[in-house]
Amino acid sequence: MWPEEQLFAFPSEQDLVCEDVTRWKETVHVPDPVANCSEESLWEDCRAAAAKVDRNEKLVTSVMGTGVFEQAHNLMGVSNACMNFLLEPDDMLELLEAIGEYRFQYTKLLVDKLHPDLIISHDDWGSKNTLFISPDTWREFIKPQYKKMYDYMKEHGVIIMHHSDSYCEPLVEDMVEMGIDIWQGVLNTNNIPAIQEKLQGRMVLMGGIDSVIDRADSTEEEIRAEVRHVCETYGPGGHFIPSITYGGPGTLFPHVQPIINDEINRYNLETYGIGY
Repeated sequence: MWPEEQLFAFPSEQDLVCEDVTRWKETVHVPDPVANCSEESLWEDCRAAAAKVDRNEKLVTSVMGTGVFEQAHNLMGVSNACMNFLLEPDDMLELLEAIGEYRFQYTKLLVDKLHPDLIISHDDWGSKNTLFISPDTWREFIKPQYKKMYDYMKEHGVIIMHHSDSYCEPLVEDMVEMGIDIWQGVLNTNNIPAIQEKLQGRMVLMGGIDSVIDRADSTEEEIRAEVRHVCETYGPGGHFIPSITYGGPGTLFPHVQPIINDEINRYNLETYGIGY
């Protein structure tokens, strides 16, 4: 559903693909990426685009959207998904393993065919202030699906950037264990300085800039103040990249991103003597 004046689409709780998770195989049809996407000719355009990149200056990057949890709630709605972890755990795990296997094969194709330097993998695991499911439930159902994918990326030298613009503070040690190099989308509702202190550089945090500044009527002064606050608050802790917390490039309102970039450059030049 995408109501007028709503900035993002969100899965409807009506017209569900999977109304009954105990019968998910009857309605959920998982594509076969190996059968459909292995032909070498299908990758020619991607490889040609990658070949134009100077890898000494930039990263060849691919995006894997709609993660394991996101795909599950796209199929059945958020409320049903959260309840099914409790009410029908065996069938829920079976469905998640099917989604995880699909994404694993997707991962292998990207890595083997394109050889990217970095993959941005999306899956939001919480709201602004809490996880959607308990850490123990997440570790049982979600983490194993990603461990397999991220192990393959690591084995082939791919930098792993996981996007989750949500509260994930209880999972940071697990995220490191899974091999995530950069947590993109870290909200300021997470205790970023405490996480930096705990991790000591084992995972880079990227985000911090509150999306409240991404409005049609936001002023330059307001945007610069937020960006400066983020740089001054989290920069000293190290291993931090200031950015808006969305999982893609740029802001929703085009006047915002150039100001963000300029203020970050100003801070870097004033503080570290570097800039461009």
